[in-house]
Amino acid sequence: MVHRRQLDNETLVFGVQGALWGNAMTWWDHDTGSIWSQPRGVAIAGPRKGATIELLPSEFTTWGAWVDEHPNTLALAAPGGRSGFDLDEFLIVVDFTTEAKGYPVPEMRLEGVINDTVAGAEIAVVSDPTNPERWTVFSRVIGDTVVELEVDGQVLRDKVTGTTFDPNRGFALEGPLAGEMLALLPGLTSFPGDFDTFWPAGTIWEP
Repeated sequence: MVHRRQLDNETLVFGVQGALWGNAMTWWDHDTGSIWSQPRGVAIAGPRKGATIELLPSEFTTWGAWVDEHPNTLALAAPGGRSGFDLDEFLIVVDFTTEAKGYPVPEMRLEGVINDTVAGAEIAVVSDPTNPERWTVFSRVIGDTVVELEVDGQVLRDKVTGTTFDPNRGFALEGPLAGEMLALLPGLTSFPGDFDTFWPAGTIWEP
């Protein structure tokens, strides 16, 4: 997950606090020493307790899947072992503060597209039909239109207008909405066993 470091016109500097909360990393900010939850981007102890920084769109995927979509990417060459994480082990979490919902990756892949509503926002959680290691969360609202997406071969198709969309970038390829874009929304990954710790009032999507 990726967060914006700005808070009340200040740019925060974070370090790794060392302890885990809910089986996930915690940070500390250098100016107040407050402790922050990494998945939530919220201060859980210290002078800034309760403050929240903005979650930005990001992606947990394999290096191969990333380079396939972004071939000019540069990466830091640093020593490290191969990750033991498998995307199938995770939930994709959509957190709009007032409501959070988790989407099991195996079910998302099976559905292809999950059209849903979270905190009043019309969203789509999409498994890329060209590569199962990629996923995206989109807004389903374009102007006054709410699209209802489904997988059609290697693209997404709106059941109402017939418009086709790129499954990664949300760009409308052909049809009445051609040239429009589905807005990318923040989503993050969480182990199912940790979901209730971070989002006790949240729900997990079921088919």
